[in-house]
Amino acid sequence: MCFEMGHLPGSRQRTTSIPSILVLCFFSVLTLGYKMGDNVTMYVNKVGPYHNPQETYHFYTLPVCRPDKVHHKSLSLGEVLDGDRMAESLYQIRFGENVEKKTLCQLMLSEKEVDQLREAIEELYYFEFVLDDIPIWGFVGYIEESGFLPHSHKVGLWTHLDFNIEYNGDSVIFANVSVKDVKPVSLEGSAGSALGSVGVGGVSLTVVHTYSVRWFESPLTHARRAERLRDYSFFPKTLEIHWLSIINSLVLVLLLLGFVIIILMRVLKNDFARYNVEEEVGCDDLDQGDNGWKIIHTDVFRFPPHKSLLCAVLGVGAQFLTLSTGIIIMALLGMFNVHHHGAINSAAIVLYALTSCVSGYISCSFYTQISGKHWVWNIILTSTLFSAPLFLTWSIVNSVHWCSGSTQALPATTVLLLLGAWVLVGFPLTVIGGIVGKNRASGFQAPCRTRNIARQIPSQPCAISVELYYIFATVWGREHYALYGILLCVFAILLSVGACISVALTYFLLSGEDYRWWWRSVLSTGSTGLFIFVYSVFYYSNRSSMSGLVQSMEFFGYSLLTALVFSLMLGSVSFWASLAFIRYIYRSLKMD
Repeated sequence: MCFEMGHLPGSRQRTTSIPSILVLCFFSVLTLGYKMGDNVTMYVNKVGPYHNPQETYHFYTLPVCRPDKVHHKSLSLGEVLDGDRMAESLYQIRFGENVEKKTLCQLMLSEKEVDQLREAIEELYYFEFVLDDIPIWGFVGYIEESGFLPHSHKVGLWTHLDFNIEYNGDSVIFANVSVKDVKPVSLEGSAGSALGSVGVGGVSLTVVHTYSVRWFESPLTHARRAERLRDYSFFPKTLEIHWLSIINSLVLVLLLLGFVIIILMRVLKNDFARYNVEEEVGCDDLDQGDNGWKIIHTDVFRFPPHKSLLCAVLGVGAQFLTLSTGIIIMALLGMFNVHHHGAINSAAIVLYALTSCVSGYISCSFYTQISGKHWVWNIILTSTLFSAPLFLTWSIVNSVHWCSGSTQALPATTVLLLLGAWVLVGFPLTVIGGIVGKNRASGFQAPCRTRNIARQIPSQPCAISVELYYIFATVWGREHYALYGILLCVFAILLSVGACISVALTYFLLSGEDYRWWWRSVLSTGSTGLFIFVYSVFYYSNRSSMSGLVQSMEFFGYSLLTALVFSLMLGSVSFWASLAFIRYIYRSLKMD
């Protein structure tokens, strides 16, 4: 799963990955210690607008200092999916050795290149370097707006960078870049004798890039260096909102559980006391003179239309439930590191392929239970229910990235790797799971028999609206999320809320003598996906500064897929909760 970007490998690596898809090469990492004077490779990675997290370009697309022959670093699948394109830089950094204002290179910039830099600076381009798996962020230049009349607009390029590196023993702990005591080179005309004329009719601009390196001893050990990176803030941090959200969610869950357990159970107790008047009353006589959910006992287990699609939704929803739980458990076990932020992407791809057997098994097993005949088409529908929208969305988004030259556009080798994972692993496991599910499926267990002729459904009152609180995870930010314990708690809360709402709405539906609960139980909380997408539109327009075609296509395309994932997952949970509830109440009726 580890492969190389470019033609030549990078220089000495401090991480050795195990090339195995099952072990996951990004989890097992061998750390090598440095000696004084050893070379520490600095990689340049990407640049992009500060407010557009997914619009990134290779650092060497800008007119900057670059080697004659660019050597790329070997990257994991997750790093490539994250838009990383690391390449060796010209910076010469040796472990423990300070450097004062060393010349990196001298560039003669054409007027077009100056305009390119000026445009990047005005769009607040930031850069990302990587030193010993530690990301280093900084701005390409400096922009200043001052005054009203006359208005002053100054654009400057940072040509000197101060690298501050912390170490402990033979390990690098943290690194950042500073321009605190540096004066930017103006890109708005002449800026000294060393610079050529710039602007309309200008010919060139000569700039000299320099850098300094300062080493500082740190008390943190290598095992705790992730704490230092989490405390550092280059991008906006919103961590404090999690605590308020978790409290609000807990209160909501307690209220919902109280509603379902206390109120609903008290109502059911009264229903049972009223319905179970005589044990000798037969099943066919129970609907005489009564109303409510008891009267539809001969229709409530009538199989719904579009059985194959329903079973496919349940199967894929169960797959994503398994995948999400697996990701969170792996995170709690410490398998992900903030210094290897692409690891979660790789884990998601691998687990999606491996858990395909879950979707096939659940879908085909339940399809067989409810008397489905075309199980082959059910397996095909299950395998394409999410992968087809994913491929369509990715094709559009990736084409936009490719046209713009963004690093988010996947290379052909990565596309073939992902396609091979689905063709050789995902689809076959879906088929295998479906065959096993079909062969092991038993009959559908219904407490009451179903009549041949369906009863008429009375007119229904206005629908009951229940507000579902959901935490919109800011996956479009750049923070390295590390509170996986809270994430697990919120995930459990989300599933509990979905199950509670589904049970409550199903009871209201049956009380209105409407036995069409199958699809409605799926849509009751599965419609949360629509709320998530609507909230993502609100977030994009009111809570973020994202803009441009590239970022917009990425954001809305994958927001749609995220909404689909939550709809499938929550719809599956709500259906099984409703089914268990219905079996319980009708099993509790005294019907001989």
